[in-house]
Amino acid sequence: MVALTAHYLALDNVAMKSTYHEFYFADADALNAVIISAYLHKLEAGEVRKTHLFEGRYENIYIDREEIPGLSGLISFWIASAAEVLNKQQDELRCGFWFNDMRPGDVTLPHSHDDYDELLSGVYYLKVPENSGELVLHEGDQQFTVAPEEGKLVLFSSSNMHEVTENLSQEARLSIGINFGDTNPG
Repeated sequence: MVALTAHYLALDNVAMKSTYHEFYFADADALNAVIISAYLHKLEAGEVRKTHLFEGRYENIYIDREEIPGLSGLISFWIASAAEVLNKQQDELRCGFWFNDMRPGDVTLPHSHDDYDELLSGVYYLKVPENSGELVLHEGDQQFTVAPEEGKLVLFSSSNMHEVTENLSQEARLSIGINFGDTNPG
């Protein structure tokens, strides 16, 4: 974990009252390249599971964590960051994730992740071409735009409505969506 920037505004279910938190992974360039290569290989081989078909695109692309070299270190970073935000021990948290491959012209429609027992949600950016879409967080009648950056982790309340603006670049943008929950939900 390299840096934390918290943007303080009122939230209801995140221990540190903040709309979103930003963390940066120290060796993102090298690790992101390995993860992107493994992702593309699995995608081309058809060894993925896809869900959430919206606007002609599957928003969630799943690959088993064991199939992606280097991902375990990144998951540890995500959990450590989420534990800091939630003021919990790392072993009290579990995380699930999926790839989000936004091609030119793609958008992600407004939605939240509070369907089950999620405590916190987030996005980690692997590949971010210029003008490839921004994260927009909704809080009541306010909107907060978060610029994507390769190696950046953004954490926010699972109950926050959020969306991603249109990818106006000529390349795909690749990120990983994440949900965190309690290891022992009560």
